[in-house]
Amino acid sequence: MPRFLVTRIASGLVVLLLVCLFTYLIFFALSPDPAVQICGKNCTPELIDQIRGNLGLDQPFWTQFFLFVVGIFAGRTYGEGASAVDCAAPCLGYSFQSSQAVWDMIVQRLPVSATIAIGAAVLWLLAGVVGGLLSAVKEGTFLDRFTTGLTLTSMSIPNYVLALVLQYVLVVQLQWLPFPQAVAFADDPVQWFLNFVMPWIVLAIGYAAAYTRLTRANVLDVLRENYVRTAYAKGLPQSLIWRRHALRPALTPVVTIFGMDFAGLLGGALITETVFGINGVGKMAADSIARNDQPVIMGVTLLAGFLVVVGNIVVDVVYSAIDPRVRVNA
Repeated sequence: MPRFLVTRIASGLVVLLLVCLFTYLIFFALSPDPAVQICGKNCTPELIDQIRGNLGLDQPFWTQFFLFVVGIFAGRTYGEGASAVDCAAPCLGYSFQSSQAVWDMIVQRLPVSATIAIGAAVLWLLAGVVGGLLSAVKEGTFLDRFTTGLTLTSMSIPNYVLALVLQYVLVVQLQWLPFPQAVAFADDPVQWFLNFVMPWIVLAIGYAAAYTRLTRANVLDVLRENYVRTAYAKGLPQSLIWRRHALRPALTPVVTIFGMDFAGLLGGALITETVFGINGVGKMAADSIARNDQPVIMGVTLLAGFLVVVGNIVVDVVYSAIDPRVRVNA
């Protein structure tokens, strides 16, 4: 197992380096000159050259990329002399719009995105696994057909449409929920919870539908395995067969998808946060794209890539606890 973890971590670092390289290459080759963007309308060629020098944009591509990677681990200094600015590790640069450190901007908004991701993940995992299991148990019955139709409908509704409908019904018409606004948990826990109910539901519905179908299909496949038939032939209780022989192997693919989905959401739910006006990482990314704020976009992209890689490593470790057959290969 230790050797397996070292191998997975090493491969994860390679993936992150490639993500960093391609992301930096895209912005370096396709984006407009950041120095012109920062300088503004009333600008001179001399000032543009000075900004390029302070940001290191006058250096070759590979030099810029090397300094960017080094800055993530050891920090870096922008400019020289009296105009030099130190950027502590992990340095992802400074926003072209607000001049704030990108890492500080991410840290400020990451708790909000994490709250949305965790709450939605709990909802969709419980609903998906329980719904898929019940649908498999009642295969061919009205409950199974109703669940299948409901999941297809849920997967067909775009997030932004569902968000607008919930706002109109629950906030405007019924007035059961307030429109999401910035309220700290310590100030008003009830209001804080009510603010996140709609974002949790919007994010969870689509995922819950997909997890229901996945769980149902996996459970039905496992029930047709020879070792499950042998367990029935031995006269073991049906509850024991479902719990120990059918459900655990069936959850292995669910854990795989869950690890990637949850890690991706930690990087920001762009559509949901934008529709509800929640100041998370996703909304920050959307605003940065609209303003062409390249350092912030790169920082969010790298954060999402890092979380997905870490999520995959965690999933590989959890495999051995869910399915003992994986331990032999590990």
